[in-house]
Amino acid sequence: MTEKKQAALIVGGGVAGMQAALDIASQGFKVYLVERTPSIGGRMAQIDKTFPTLDCSACILTPKLSEVAHHKNITLLTYSEVGTVTGKSGDFRVRVRRKARFVKEDLCAGCGDCAAECPVEIPNEFDMNLGFRKAIYVGFPQATPNVYTVDKENCIDCGRCLKVCQRNAIDLEMKDKTMDLHVGAIIVATGFELFDVSQYPRLGYGHYANVIHAMEFERIINAAGPTHGHLVRLSDGKKPHSIGFIQCVGARDVQKGVPYCSRVCCMYSIKNAVMALEHYPDAEVWVYYADIRAFGKGFEEFYEMAKKRFGVKFVRGRVAEVMEGKNTGNLVVKVEDTESSKVRLIEHDMVVISPGVIPSEGMHTMATKMGIEQTDDGYVQIDHSFFGPILTKVPGVFVCGCADGPKDIPDSVSAGSAAAMKATIILSKGGV
Repeated sequence: MTEKKQAALIVGGGVAGMQAALDIASQGFKVYLVERTPSIGGRMAQIDKTFPTLDCSACILTPKLSEVAHHKNITLLTYSEVGTVTGKSGDFRVRVRRKARFVKEDLCAGCGDCAAECPVEIPNEFDMNLGFRKAIYVGFPQATPNVYTVDKENCIDCGRCLKVCQRNAIDLEMKDKTMDLHVGAIIVATGFELFDVSQYPRLGYGHYANVIHAMEFERIINAAGPTHGHLVRLSDGKKPHSIGFIQCVGARDVQKGVPYCSRVCCMYSIKNAVMALEHYPDAEVWVYYADIRAFGKGFEEFYEMAKKRFGVKFVRGRVAEVMEGKNTGNLVVKVEDTESSKVRLIEHDMVVISPGVIPSEGMHTMATKMGIEQTDDGYVQIDHSFFGPILTKVPGVFVCGCADGPKDIPDSVSAGSAAAMKATIILSKGGV
């Protein structure tokens, strides 16, 4: 059992949780980093480039993944979920359920021989189900830990992976296990989900093959994605000559239960528009927006660069409808241009919808286990907007990243460091 003064629990292995783990561990305290998926990295692992600098996301993230995995004070508990939480600040007892991976982490070398032999192919959720993976898999090339996982729901128990694994790392009879932790502080960094844009049937998502959402676009243009970085239409594999990006879908909409601004949508859409033009400089790229909210450092300059240097066309107005042309697969966007007070019909080869950000799946269950309060929007309720932006209503439990509301990557990392600082104060004292 670990002494209560020496350990912290972090729930969520995205960039915010990783930063918090590194900051706490670097001060000599033990950290348990719990992530419900088989790998840490979060949403940042799925995107191609970051805004406003257009830096390669994997180039930034991969060293952090390695640093977390190899830090002597960090224990990675991936493919795991928090069960019960009892106790108080400085003295929490946490039960963690470690789901059966059916592969022994200490023996798997990540060679991939098992996946090559596996006959089962299913849609890959990491690629937003646009690509495929095997029933024994790693989510992406930089997955950390680099350990394979058997998807038992789709495994046909043919045993071929067992025969080719030279290290005898595969155990198809493995059972879930529980692990009891004694920690002094808890940090909630559970990230976010994307709004289900199919709730807007008038925009055509789910009905027209060439209407996709922003994360699907990210995977298409990613060199490690399902099309190996080639920007093509899903319906016929053709190069899109005209692309329309639709903003504020599932954000600032009281009727859909998301009255707040998701903060990142404007900038990630502008980034994606610029990246589309980097792929095809002769293409026409349009952005349909209600307002451009470029609030961060360098954001306004990036917005201006998109217009003036790259030639992205911006239309101010809510899109009323997306229609599909006959026999072409092309799409017609109907929009009221509020600057000219005219209704316009603009044809595109591809339309990309920008979903808003909502609380992560299971947030309510997590909040109930820890006794923390939630806002009406479903995020973690913080203690004070100015003086307690990472404090929850429960002493010793802190929040960072998008668990308490939408944030971009720099703000998520900053919040991770802030939460780590508060946690180490408790760990050093052994109480409140």
